[in-house]
Amino acid sequence: MKVLVIGSGGREHALAWKIAQSESVTKVYCAPGNPGVASLAKGENVAIAVGDVGGQRAFIEAQGIGLVVVGPEDPLADGVVDALEDLCPVFGPRKAPAQLEASKAFAKAFMARHNIPTAAYAEFDTAAAAITYVKEQGAPIVVKADGLAAGKGVTVATDVDMAIAAINDAMVGKVFGDAGGKIIVEAFLEGEEASILAFADGKTVIPMVTSQDHKAAYDGDTGPNTGGMGAYSPAPVVTPEMLQRIEDEVLKPCVEGMAKDGTPYTGILYAGLMIGPDGPQVVEFNVRFGDPETQVVLPRMTSDIVPVFLACCNGTLDQADLSYDDGTCVTVVLASGGYPGSYEKGKVITGIADADADPQVTVFHAGTKQDGDDVVTNGGRVLAVTAWGDDLKATIERAYAGLVKVSFEGAQFRTDIGKKALDRL
Repeated sequence: MKVLVIGSGGREHALAWKIAQSESVTKVYCAPGNPGVASLAKGENVAIAVGDVGGQRAFIEAQGIGLVVVGPEDPLADGVVDALEDLCPVFGPRKAPAQLEASKAFAKAFMARHNIPTAAYAEFDTAAAAITYVKEQGAPIVVKADGLAAGKGVTVATDVDMAIAAINDAMVGKVFGDAGGKIIVEAFLEGEEASILAFADGKTVIPMVTSQDHKAAYDGDTGPNTGGMGAYSPAPVVTPEMLQRIEDEVLKPCVEGMAKDGTPYTGILYAGLMIGPDGPQVVEFNVRFGDPETQVVLPRMTSDIVPVFLACCNGTLDQADLSYDDGTCVTVVLASGGYPGSYEKGKVITGIADADADPQVTVFHAGTKQDGDDVVTNGGRVLAVTAWGDDLKATIERAYAGLVKVSFEGAQFRTDIGKKALDRL
């Protein structure tokens, strides 16, 4: 079977890496892909843009593609599954259920309608009304752009002035473009965050192993929000009992609610959760694999992922074989200097092969491109250095040992990925 992965980031490299391990797969194409995908024995990049549905259709037909896996949220929100599924199975939700991520207002209304635990909120389409509300509520408080903002549209405001600035940035300054035309203001949730990714086929939902992302740019969860600076799996904050509650109170009600609403949900359901004294509460739903969570969850999967993708597409997930190892996995993101603000591109990267030489380390490419004989930076999050092993402390040390072998001008990274888990253990 030939598989097409849509996207170009670290998540897509990790997906292609895992798919290529399937004995049933002869070739993994990635559109447009990155140098990491091209380095896979079965991998090949295709110069088709993420939003080029016509190009994707032509390629699927010409190559006889047997499965399409959609990485990023933007094409899902635009309806790429609806546009391609007449040609072959396409892993991901259709346009209607993908609004669960594409619109925070849609998601909050959906959760209220189906009794899924989440923070109290209000939505606004004018800055003045939102500012009045924030002044009434006080801080801490959370301001979210309604639409897709590459993981950066959320501000956890520790004081009212910070919240007002976030409102003005989104609605007046348009720093998130159209995504900030409407905003959500939420109550601040106490607790520790965790990410649960789950497979869904419209009626059955099966969670993957737990993980925890690190959204803040700097050590100690300080600085602006990013797309994610690192992750680890498992997340000890999610005990077996808590995972069962998440399944019963969040995942199943979501898939059942989507079915009741006439928009059956297939693909990956990602629940970003706050685990607090009252149990799990949904911070956000995403409709695709998380990045960088994918880079720590997939290395722990011991079963073939391709039959699971197909089972989600054809409604037989209840019969799928899913297994994981009992070990740990850690990924640390190496980012461009200045990220998540402005940053320069084109910096030559060295040391990737040195890091990859460790059999328990893989460097997943994210914002990279080939420039002659060099691999150079081409994005904010450049690489995700991933390690796995039996012991969390040793795995963290292995990831950082790999990371320090890689360098480029201006590189930045957090030094405390996994610390929360070590503290709990």
